[in-house]
Formats: sequence, structure tokens, C-alpha cells
Amino acid sequence: MGIENKEYLIVDYKTSWPEDFVEIARVLRSGLGDLALRIDHIGSTSVLGLPAKDIIDIQITVPALNQEVIQAMEKLGYSLPGGEYRDHVPPGQDEDPHQWEKLYFRAPTNQRHTHTHVRVPGCANQRYPLLFRDFLRSHPKTAEAYARLKRLLAEHLAVPAMYPDVKDPAVDLIYLAAEDWAEQTGWQPGASDY
Repeated sequence: MGIENKEYLIVDYKTSWPEDFVEIARVLRSGLGDLALRIDHIGSTSVLGLPAKDIIDIQITVPALNQEVIQAMEKLGYSLPGGEYRDHVPPGQDEDPHQWEKLYFRAPTNQRHTHTHVRVPGCANQRYPLLFRDFLRSHPKTAEAYARLKRLLAEHLAVPAMYPDVKDPAVDLIYLAAEDWAEQTGWQPGASDY
């Protein structure tokens, strides 16, 4: 069961999600070439067994957020909705706005739904989703608790559009534990997914 709004409907893990990512990443890599330093599968669909919205989250790491990147993405059929894009700042993190800037693109109409984030290496918001993903992959019980939270929010939140705003603080709790884990283990982002 889930709310009717597809944007917030949580579904069981689909074994096709990694393949869906690779198919999309292949097109992105072909169109972006060396502009894309990394293309990574992030978010809940990147964690084996984790229920999620049926939306592939992708992070493209580029040298700079500039017109060249925007034009290359538009050439691939992606669109950049108006407005400024920044990620929220977790408690205790560097509040420099530059650390949280990104571009966010809507997928082409002939492609499955994605959330495509474009970020710069070395910025806090580029590291965040990679660490979060790897932490959940390494801590299945935390991933299971996170899945319960997401399902409950999606099913019972009175204002569905508030889903991300309510979920962010819970994600931050996991992220803060992930930072401790990274420090203890010497975690570094592995090779790019594509």
C-alpha cells in the first residue's frame, strides 16, 4: 500500500534497478564524454533489497556547474527546471552555499523517471550520497529501519509534498552515523559506477 501520488509511492526492491541505471548511464557517458568525471547510482534504488520510489537516482560529477554541462545535458533531452538548486545542509556540516550547489535535471520524456543530480568533486554534497549509499549497503539493519520510515511517511503523511522535508532529518541521522563509520574505517568513494 502507498499513497496515490507516484512520486512518493514506495515499492519493493526491483532487481531491474541496477540494469536500469547502467542503461541510462551508458547514454549519459556517451553524450557527456570526459565532461562526466563520474556517473554513480545513488539513492535507495542503489542499495540491494531496499524498498524505494521507482525512480533511479543518478549523480553525475563534473568539473564545474556551467553552461557547457547544461547544453550537453539538454542535447541528451534532459531539461533543467527553473530556480536555484542546493541540497539541504545536515547539522554540523560546512554551511558554505558553494558546498551544496548542484544542477538538477528532469529525464527525457522517452526515458524512465530519474532524479539526475549534477555536482562538483570535493564538495560536501557530492560526497554525501556516495557515503550514505555505501553505509546502507554495509548496514542492512539500518537500511531496513530506513525502509520502514519511508513506507510510513509515504502512506501516512497528511501532505505528501512534505515527504522530502520530513525525510531529510531522518536521513541526516543516518548520515551522521555514516560519517563516524567513514572515520573509523577510512572509507573513501570507490570507483565510479559507470
